[in-house]
Amino acid sequence: MKEDILRETIAAVAPVDASAAAAARARLDSLTKPPGSLGRLEEIAQQVAAITGNPRPVIRRKVVYTLAADHGVACEGVSAYPPAVTGQMVRNFLSGGAAINVLGRYAGAEVVFADFGVASDPGPHPGLLSRRVGAGTNSMRRGPAMSREQAKAAVEAGIGLVGEADLVAAGEMGIGNTTAASAVTAAITGRPVGEVTGRGTGVAGEALRRKLRVVGEALAVNRPDHSDGLDVLAKVGGFEIGGLAGVMIGAAAGRIPVILDGFISGAAALIAVLLCPTVRGYLIAGHRSVEPGHGACLAWLGLEPVLSLEMRLGEGTGAALAMFVVEGALRILDEMATFKGAGVSEKEPPASSGTASGGS
Repeated sequence: MKEDILRETIAAVAPVDASAAAAARARLDSLTKPPGSLGRLEEIAQQVAAITGNPRPVIRRKVVYTLAADHGVACEGVSAYPPAVTGQMVRNFLSGGAAINVLGRYAGAEVVFADFGVASDPGPHPGLLSRRVGAGTNSMRRGPAMSREQAKAAVEAGIGLVGEADLVAAGEMGIGNTTAASAVTAAITGRPVGEVTGRGTGVAGEALRRKLRVVGEALAVNRPDHSDGLDVLAKVGGFEIGGLAGVMIGAAAGRIPVILDGFISGAAALIAVLLCPTVRGYLIAGHRSVEPGHGACLAWLGLEPVLSLEMRLGEGTGAALAMFVVEGALRILDEMATFKGAGVSEKEPPASSGTASGGS
């Protein structure tokens, strides 16, 4: 019988550990600060404790997964850049000149580049993993972007990327992928196309109106099932979107926290959570993209972003920056002194409002 990697990995995803979160909370409240005074840092520390099952988790290895693929819908005039840019940017990644190379180095993270379906096959390179599902998707305006079998293959290839790590981030590259992400987001959240479709690479005017029409037509032609993650992915998604959903499911199975990047990563998270609802507890929103659809993704997922820097590049750039905040939160949890250990007086208990009997 053929191994069903997706089904077996989903079965391996356990709920986050509430007892580890409670232990982390107790320690945070014993540290030399007023309770809750570090705000979101304390929330993040508790979440990572719950994810890992360790009340004092430590980050040693950080990995950014940047997956690349082309989209047939790019031929419909939905992007300010030609489809050839996907392959050109892959070469830029491999030469170390892209924003994610810079920010990955700065964050001390390994950046894993994988080809999930770049139209112009980059060929073998020591810095590039080949996980090609096809030479780009079909135009979703004219029919399904891919077959259901390809959708499942993309997710399973993403699962297979996940290795030893303490913290992972999800990034991507693919001309036309904000169009696919808009369609995925509209299909799953039920939001109107106009609310979830933005400028992407910078389209405006008639080009933006065309993009809106294309997303609407793709949804009308394909009628994706909003309750079936693989159906949505197959009909209006992308190979790299499926791969990122797989990375999220695979990381959750290994109790590894996942930092989402922007809109494309958010759309992939919608699919991952549809496929495996337990994955939601393993996700941290790295930042809020200026793409309007990203807000719809975050609302559906119930996530509050760590950063808001008006970014919309993708690649994993916002997630790489958020790694600093996540690691900072865990260092506070692990390294900060307690009131007892530092010999610092704790908060005075409130004075009694009653009157002692027999007093003079």
